[in-house]
Amino acid sequence: MAGLMRNGDFRERQTTAARAKGGLLVLGGFVALLFVIELFNTLTLGSLTRTFGLRPRSADGLLDIFTFPLLHANLNHLLSNSFPLIIFGFLVFLSGLRVFLTALALSWLGSGITVWLIGDGGITVGSSGLVFGLFAFLLVRGFFNRSWKQILLAMVLFMGYGSILLGMLPIVSGFVSWQAHLGGAAGGVVAALILRPRPGADRQRDRAIPL
Repeated sequence: MAGLMRNGDFRERQTTAARAKGGLLVLGGFVALLFVIELFNTLTLGSLTRTFGLRPRSADGLLDIFTFPLLHANLNHLLSNSFPLIIFGFLVFLSGLRVFLTALALSWLGSGITVWLIGDGGITVGSSGLVFGLFAFLLVRGFFNRSWKQILLAMVLFMGYGSILLGMLPIVSGFVSWQAHLGGAAGGVVAALILRPRPGADRQRDRAIPL
């Protein structure tokens, strides 16, 4: 039995290390792609923004839902999103690729659909909706999963970054899309709800493991 426990702990550490390495590669690659896109957009005087930025309540804008988080207004805008995107994305990725892709996809869709429906007009760009979605996912998943470790992490993250949640309120500056933030956060919460453990899953897993 002790040997089984040691082997299980070793495999768990291996899995965590592999996920950490994968998370750094995926998030690093994604952010690097954002910088390449921003460089091209700058050199072409914002041509990508004009073509692929999200335009609320327009038929063409529906397709822009899939592209607008890849674009940014300028380098400072991208830099302000890059660090929290890497941090939150990495922490989500530690739970596995499926969890990460689900949280990212629903944050992406939630942000884009909300901007398309109730955006103030003009063109919206930026990955801040993804940041809010991943952050919201990390804040609430522990309560759905009934995991004290995840709840403790959520408390630490809230103390460090909780003030950004004010960005979901309409009182923020006019050049900030609170709609993208709100929709992204809603998508993150929905992802945590969808990914919560199913009733009876633990008992089925226990029966499948030989003693």
